[in-house]
Amino acid sequence: GQRNSLFIQRLKDKLGNRSNASSEIELHDTWGVMVGPEGRGIRTIIEMVQGNRFYCCASSAALMRQGLVQALHHVRHRSAFQKRIIQHPLMRNVIADLAIEAEAALALTLRIGRAMDEAPHDAEAAAFARIGTAVAKYWICKRAPGHVLEALECHGGPGYIEDSIMPRLYREAPVNSIWEGSGNVICLDVLRAMDRDEATVAAFLAEVDTGRGANPLLDAAIAALKAELTNRKGLELRARAIVEHMAVVLQASLLVKHAPASVADGFCATRLGSRWLAAYGVLPEGVDLDGIIARALPGD
Repeated sequence: GQRNSLFIQRLKDKLGNRSNASSEIELHDTWGVMVGPEGRGIRTIIEMVQGNRFYCCASSAALMRQGLVQALHHVRHRSAFQKRIIQHPLMRNVIADLAIEAEAALALTLRIGRAMDEAPHDAEAAAFARIGTAVAKYWICKRAPGHVLEALECHGGPGYIEDSIMPRLYREAPVNSIWEGSGNVICLDVLRAMDRDEATVAAFLAEVDTGRGANPLLDAAIAALKAELTNRKGLELRARAIVEHMAVVLQASLLVKHAPASVADGFCATRLGSRWLAAYGVLPEGVDLDGIIARALPGD
């Protein structure tokens, strides 16, 4: 045998994800094998892309959970103004909001994983996985950097010091929204799936409908989403808004079925309410902060 004509030119100096080396390579008369029919490269590779997009979701959900755990530990042990930071109402609001977001990300990731497992022998699951993976990848990976930043801020100045894990988490968080399709690419792929196979939209709406009746805000959001998806005017311009709406409605549908009422109601009250504010720590009065925080605590 002989060496293939493939040359590594350099390792890339990346913002984060540094222990996972990326390189620039030169191909010169390199030997390769065609793995699919000529002219059908995208269709051939899409199965691998779907898997990698799922891994991006799982990685971002894990980053959010790790950031939350680090913040929880700090605020439960650090004192300010004669009491633990976690005992201050505003910090409890922030932590509970972070916990809701992390659980919603995990619930969506696991649901997509189940659909991918079922896809080979279930046409509806395959249709749902086709569109749901892209929706989840866009939203979870888009939410992770801001989530990690808020968790870092819970530490104050110590969270900005390299002695802590938080700077590494913060550098790591953006990469998954870039890999396997940045935000615009993913949103356009959702539109492509909707256009090429109506079964994808039907499967997606059938899934969110399984949460109907559990929360009036969710019921209203499902109705609004259906109306939004039937409006074909200016789809590309509205693509990000559409995909975001699909993601939060799907997350809410999953949480009302699988999470405690404290988490599900808190999610619906904010993410589906008429006054969703962008920052974390804006849960309204009446949300069960104690129940949400207790659920988020790591096991002893």
